[in-house]
Amino acid sequence: MNCIIIEDDKLSIMLIEEYIGKTEGLTNVGSFNAIDAINLLKRSDQNVDLIFLDIEMPEMDGIEFLKSLKSLPQVIITSSRDKYALQAFDFDVTDYLLKPISYSRFIQAVERALNRKKTETNKTEKSREIFIKKGSTLIRMKYEDIIWVEALENYIILNTLNEKITIHFTMKAIEKRLPSDIFIRVHRSYIVNKSRIKVIRDNSVELGFKDKDKDISIPIGKSYKEQLISDINLIVK
Repeated sequence: MNCIIIEDDKLSIMLIEEYIGKTEGLTNVGSFNAIDAINLLKRSDQNVDLIFLDIEMPEMDGIEFLKSLKSLPQVIITSSRDKYALQAFDFDVTDYLLKPISYSRFIQAVERALNRKKTETNKTEKSREIFIKKGSTLIRMKYEDIIWVEALENYIILNTLNEKITIHFTMKAIEKRLPSDIFIRVHRSYIVNKSRIKVIRDNSVELGFKDKDKDISIPIGKSYKEQLISDINLIVK
């Protein structure tokens, strides 16, 4: 886990840096004041998993820092006072350490953070897949493996690189089940994986494949084209 320290006391910084340095699974990105940390976290190229945050600091205290960002990585409070604990846990902090911090208590908090990250990772992985019922069998499919979905009367065909799976389902129902950040409906009979779109033409989209010589052309319905164009990252010269 990539860590940052938000602290104004140099001795506290040195102690936490020492603890991070001898703890497997942690990488110290650096120590910052609250304002600089906010700017760091807003940068897309920075991946921070865990913050060690003091409460009583000049310019901006820890509670103000927690209020300032809508999305935060995990936070472990490091404070010399326990009176802020209830307020801090309202922000779903991972743990609250009272100074002086022993290494055993530090490790306990870090283990809690690592377990929490593992749980969140497992939830994310499960949310990126779907089970398809085919007869009496349940087939697990990752969303990334579904290239396009095609309607066929009262059935739909799930097209992957290696196979086509036909199930008794409606387009409207499968559209609700598939995440909109990955899939988009481009025609009354077609849903495509957005990551596979290679070219958008007037009346069709071409889906590209790294391991196949030929692209697949899928028609675009007039009523779906506007949504498709608004959904992509478009640069107009």
